[in-house]
Amino acid sequence: MDFEFSLALPREAIGIPMVRRVLGESLASRGVTAGCVSDILLAVTEACANAVRHGGPDNRYHVKAAIGRDRCDVRVIDSGHGVVRMPERYPPTDVENGRGILIMRSVVDEISFDMAPGQGTTVHLRKRLSLRPDAPRPGAAPSRARELAPV
Repeated sequence: MDFEFSLALPREAIGIPMVRRVLGESLASRGVTAGCVSDILLAVTEACANAVRHGGPDNRYHVKAAIGRDRCDVRVIDSGHGVVRMPERYPPTDVENGRGILIMRSVVDEISFDMAPGQGTTVHLRKRLSLRPDAPRPGAAPSRARELAPV
């Protein structure tokens, strides 16, 4: 993987926009298409929301991301009890919760869960990247910084 980062966040919804900004800008700067960025951000938002809601006794959760030339891997790690099973279908429309895992599954290529009693849950999301035609090429020389004209 060419680019990695890790964030430790409070188990509060206020941290989710930070994850979206760091990951979204990282993907966009590497030339990933807007649609692909949106899919990844939707899945990660759902995983983070689950960590905030069900994250267990710790007051923090972690997001680890690795962005390679053609793939993005994101892990959202909490200390909660985990999900018992993958839902088979969406809940009825009058139910407010319960769609997150199905939404994540629908927008990424692979999703897996690692749950250990007393050690929490890791949601692992993987997606192949779609690049814009103007995306920077691997091994290409970086563009030079331009100097600003004097005022």
